[in-house]
Amino acid sequence: MPRISQQYRPQVFGLLQSAITSAIAALIATPKGVAMGAFMLTWSSTWLLAWLSMIPVVLLAAPLVRRVTDFIVPRKD
Repeated sequence: MPRISQQYRPQVFGLLQSAITSAIAALIATPKGVAMGAFMLTWSSTWLLAWLSMIPVVLLAAPLVRRVTDFIVPRKD
């Protein structure tokens, strides 16, 4: 299986992180007490919308978040 180049590591991390975070947020936001089929349809469409919205936010914010984190918590060199 071909692997993605090391240079894209931060972007892959951001994609995976945004997918997991938006999945959990959509799960929490999806109404409880609905039938499983309706729940899965509602959750999956909510998750997809949340994920597509969060991808650019995560990828664009990551460099700033890293710099602020490095300012607050110095790197161990």
